[in-house]
Amino acid sequence: MKVTLSGQACGAEVTGVDLTQPLSDEAIANIRSAWLEHHILSFPDQAVDDDDLERFTRYFGDFGTDPFFDPIEGRQHIAAIRRDADETSPLFAENWHSDWSFQAQPPAGTCLLGITIPPVGGDTLFANQHAAFDAMPPDMRAQYEGLTAIHSAQMAYAPDGAYGEQDEGRSMAIRPDESARETQTHPLVRDHPETGRPGLFSCLGYIIGFEDMAPDKALPLLQQLYVWQSREEFIYRHKWQANMLVMWDNRSVLHCATGGYDGHDRLLHRTTIAAYQG
Repeated sequence: MKVTLSGQACGAEVTGVDLTQPLSDEAIANIRSAWLEHHILSFPDQAVDDDDLERFTRYFGDFGTDPFFDPIEGRQHIAAIRRDADETSPLFAENWHSDWSFQAQPPAGTCLLGITIPPVGGDTLFANQHAAFDAMPPDMRAQYEGLTAIHSAQMAYAPDGAYGEQDEGRSMAIRPDESARETQTHPLVRDHPETGRPGLFSCLGYIIGFEDMAPDKALPLLQQLYVWQSREEFIYRHKWQANMLVMWDNRSVLHCATGGYDGHDRLLHRTTIAAYQG
């Protein structure tokens, strides 16, 4: 197995491993080590199917719960990240986020398999939140350390949210629900459960405020934080290929989608890795 660094703020490419076959304990341990160090791993030229994707996901934990996606037919744990060539709805997931951070136990990771990849556009951006925290000036850091963030899916998945009842003509099987209004708290700055490295967790969008802070005071702090978290020096831009599997660490990075492929189909299959249990 060979690990080649991206040369950007995070991310690495892994070759010399065949994900269509069961992996040895040693190979799994090496992949986990590289994942924890580099936060995003890509595996190009892997002719994997949905069975292989599920097997690979389970090497790193149980399946996570996807509350607002319907799974693809015949599967319980695979969702389709899909956009059709003629689709005109707003781009899905174009804002920075950490997957399902509003859950009591957010997923440790996400796996995404490229199936139909357009010839242009469609890159995924990742922002290293350990690097963002490390680089934060002391006076700015003092504003955020010790804060408890209030997370909710309401702005995205409530019936009146961005992907709610007024969101028409979308090819993805999104299922808005009133449960999206529920809230969950997490420390804004927290240690990674496996590496112990401190970092920022999630951002404006799924974070709707801070405990014991008035909304008019929280919003400017969230807006300032959002700008800081997505600075260019923290970003890795991932370019997709068909038959490429990517896994990322939701505890370490934010991510967002980009467009630029109008007139082309795009399809990826997605699983989540449940929270680390130790």
